[in-house]
Amino acid sequence: MTLNLHIIICSTRPGRVGLHVAKWFHGVAMQHNKFQVSLIDLAEFNLPVYDEPEHPIHQRYQHEHTKKWAASVNAADAYVFVTPEYNFGPPPSLLNALNYVYKEWNYKPAGIVSYGGISGGLRSALIEKLTLTTLKMMPMVEAVSVQNVSTLIDENKNFAPSDHHINSGTSLLNELHKWAQALKTMRP
Repeated sequence: MTLNLHIIICSTRPGRVGLHVAKWFHGVAMQHNKFQVSLIDLAEFNLPVYDEPEHPIHQRYQHEHTKKWAASVNAADAYVFVTPEYNFGPPPSLLNALNYVYKEWNYKPAGIVSYGGISGGLRSALIEKLTLTTLKMMPMVEAVSVQNVSTLIDENKNFAPSDHHINSGTSLLNELHKWAQALKTMRP
């Protein structure tokens, strides 16, 4: 049984470094070789502030952007959110994307690769986990936290990880795989 992992780039702002961190993690996930891996960029979906007339639990989406997003979310068995910290919390683009659909997220595990300044995005990750649980998702304890991320992006825009980033990424993927197998049995 091949499981689908979506690595979601959560920042949509110009000049973001999340793209570089996500590309690195995508490589780690590909080497891990236990998932079919897709890199998903929220910026490409260009979701407006939630604009569906009905509650997402009904899945009667009116807008094409919602239908496209719902199909993408539904296609995954597990997620890794590559997320910055904005004012001690997740970026609005991520919270908006999470709120767009409901059942498509249910009974799936989620990991977090956070980045920022000295906190490494940990405050954002903690708040994000609260939202994930209300979507019936299982956030992993294992995570990757990247402190002072701007100092780890080289002149070619590549993320230069430390050993602890690589080890944390592998631990996160191992746990995600276990949970993705188990939770798949709970979905219709």
